Amino acid sequence: MATAGTSSRADLRRSLTRPTAKVGADFIPHVQGLRAIAVLAVVLYHFWPGRLSGGYVGVDIFFVISGFLITAHLARELTSTGTVKLGQFWARRARRLLPASLLVLLFCAIVAAVPVLSPLSQLPAQLKEIVASTFYVENWYLAFNSADYLAHSGDPTMVQHYWSLSLEEQFYVLWPLIMLLAAWIAVKYFRGTRLRAAAIAIAVVSVASFAFCVWYTLTNPAPAYFVTFGRMWQFGVGALLALVPRLRIHNPIGSFILGWGGIITLLVVIYRFDGQTPFPGYMAAIPTVAAGAVIAASNTQRWWYPTRILAVRPMRFTGDISYSLYLWHWPLIIIAPSVPFWGLTIYHRVALVGICFLLAWLTKRLVEDPARTWKPLTARRPRVSLWAALAAMVIVAGAAGGGWVANASTYDQGVQAIAQLRANPPACFGAAVVLDASCADTSTDRILPAPGFAGVDRPADTQCFVQLNDARPVSCEFGSEDPKAKQVALIGDSHAFQLLTTFQGIAEREGWHLTTYFKGACPWSTTPLSTGGAFGDACTQYRAAVAEQLQKKHFDVIFTAALSTTPFSANGHESVDAAAIAGYRAAWATQTANGTPVVTVVDNPVWETDPNKCLRTRPQSSCDGARSDLLTEKDPLREAAAGQKDVTLLDFTDVYCDKTICRTVVGGANIYRDQDHLTVTFVNTLAPQYTAALKKAMGLAG
Repeated sequence: MATAGTSSRADLRRSLTRPTAKVGADFIPHVQGLRAIAVLAVVLYHFWPGRLSGGYVGVDIFFVISGFLITAHLARELTSTGTVKLGQFWARRARRLLPASLLVLLFCAIVAAVPVLSPLSQLPAQLKEIVASTFYVENWYLAFNSADYLAHSGDPTMVQHYWSLSLEEQFYVLWPLIMLLAAWIAVKYFRGTRLRAAAIAIAVVSVASFAFCVWYTLTNPAPAYFVTFGRMWQFGVGALLALVPRLRIHNPIGSFILGWGGIITLLVVIYRFDGQTPFPGYMAAIPTVAAGAVIAASNTQRWWYPTRILAVRPMRFTGDISYSLYLWHWPLIIIAPSVPFWGLTIYHRVALVGICFLLAWLTKRLVEDPARTWKPLTARRPRVSLWAALAAMVIVAGAAGGGWVANASTYDQGVQAIAQLRANPPACFGAAVVLDASCADTSTDRILPAPGFAGVDRPADTQCFVQLNDARPVSCEFGSEDPKAKQVALIGDSHAFQLLTTFQGIAEREGWHLTTYFKGACPWSTTPLSTGGAFGDACTQYRAAVAEQLQKKHFDVIFTAALSTTPFSANGHESVDAAAIAGYRAAWATQTANGTPVVTVVDNPVWETDPNKCLRTRPQSSCDGARSDLLTEKDPLREAAAGQKDVTLLDFTDVYCDKTICRTVVGGANIYRDQDHLTVTFVNTLAPQYTAALKKAMGLAG
């Protein structure tokens, strides 16, 4: 997210009054305004994702801007000297970008190491990503881990936004090499001009990158968002604008239409795109081309032209601090809910936006600008800056390592405490306070597991859980090996997987054999998901393969659970709800028709954010939520089970909620490990009810 330097007032007046500013000039006012649109889209999207659901495209705008500015800089040097001094170029980039970046990373490393400010359960993930971000490989770290549904079921880390910065740093390394190689080949073998060769090379790379992006988004949408080559074409769009003068429109009417058309398109995309938009893929071409159109609109003759509107002082100021604003806003969003005196109201969010702007301005004035011109580095050879940058990166990585050393023993103790809690829970604990009459008057102020460590309280057998684009019908076997043992199956998505540890215990105690089938966001149903591409196809293939395996086996009972808000396709039905109900019933009927009973459960409440953030700093009563906000109005599992023979429905809504509010803690048991998944500790307190339901379905004595 490279940022052009500020100009004097005289420079600004000249740039605004001349009809056509020189492309590649050090300062282009309306590009600063475009950068302001980009950073505001990202920041406001992160603060209010429901309002600006497509604000994530701000990152794509940054890629186009960086491609334009950096390529223009490289082209000027290539034209004037015949080459690019790589050491100087990379040293300038390091002085420009690393001081502010490493400052924020050091801040995050310190916060992660202080359990009061960050949940201890997140410490390993936080520190790993801080190190990955320090060495600018965060995008690849996320790409390799994005195939892990379970790794993304909780809250993101403080530095997850560094994926785009990592990708840009990789661009800064690769781009001059591509241009230099193309120029060398043109001069040595074809007697062509250097810039024309560079433009051709970049065009070829961009076309190949776009084709790869479209294909990879369809086949592997999760990692496709982060991989470097799938994003190079967006830099290429900006680069071609810098290298091909004819792409820049100086005609007043054409510039007016192109500029405002690009701005309007970006605003529509920011407002209309959402998490269901197949992205990046071909849809990323819309904001990318729109951003390119705004840059290409070069005429500045009239005040109402987009080039003049984008160059007004507030837009230029926001563009100037955009880099630091991007760096600071995300860590503060993650940290704020854990601050004792801070709330989550609209007023707190607006105040936090103001704090982000203040920190960004201070960082720009006190860190970014001084570091760029610091004489001890600029007066020496480029390798001095590069070695200094490497040393600073090692220091930040060392701080992250020190955070682990300081907290490792506490972390291990927390893991052991959860194991002991599962083995020896207190009397009248958790759901028993609601469901067991003898525990009705029990009360406690303790919360187990502790809110700062609840995220660790999850099933351990992740090898049993099929990930995003994987269609293999993976099954796991637990419990008795006696051929005469009752055969129990547990099938579903992550909301079925959260029951695994409890069902393992039930199978061992009762002498049953347990078989499991789990796939993330893919419940046991015949209705297709509305999610398209490879993920939707993998779910369909997985279901077919599991159905084939179920037909080959005999089960005495099957238990299934699913997220109530799963995005199903209408699939020819009058509504999505009707399709969801029909899909569940059709899947269950394949087993009930053979005499195998099915037991299912109404889904638990789903929160907007992890309730543990609130529990760490506020009383339990302050962390409860409105029942109307947290419960799905019509859980399709409840509707599907109604009136069905050999289908038993369990409903623990009264355990989670009363008539008006839903709780975060019941009987001292911490219910949630993230915004919608239950802790194993709490699920274990429902084991008597699960056991009784399974026995009744199998016709066994209670």
